[in-house]
Amino acid sequence: MDSHRPDSARPVLITDAQQSRIDEHNSRRKRYTITMGLRIVFLILAATFYEIVWLMLILVGLACVLPWMAVLIANDRPPKKAERINRFGHPAPERALGTATSSSRIIDG
Repeated sequence: MDSHRPDSARPVLITDAQQSRIDEHNSRRKRYTITMGLRIVFLILAATFYEIVWLMLILVGLACVLPWMAVLIANDRPPKKAERINRFGHPAPERALGTATSSSRIIDG
């Protein structure tokens, strides 16, 4: 898709089809990789701050919890998109059909 087109020229999505399995798998794998990369950073920081025991324990604790969280986050379904349902309502009073009055002309044929 051309990124230089204005929003009004973009095609309108007329289906509620879900994201493809490949795209969904790639986004899950990306989230898992980022979370596990963060775990490596925490372990390196814990090794760096080994002299500050309370900070090291916090970092090691986070590094121990992150694999469990990474699996939960990666296996979670993507959130459903918020949709505005377009339903036909009752016609507005100014658009409603009026009833025939005595002054209106009715032609029978």
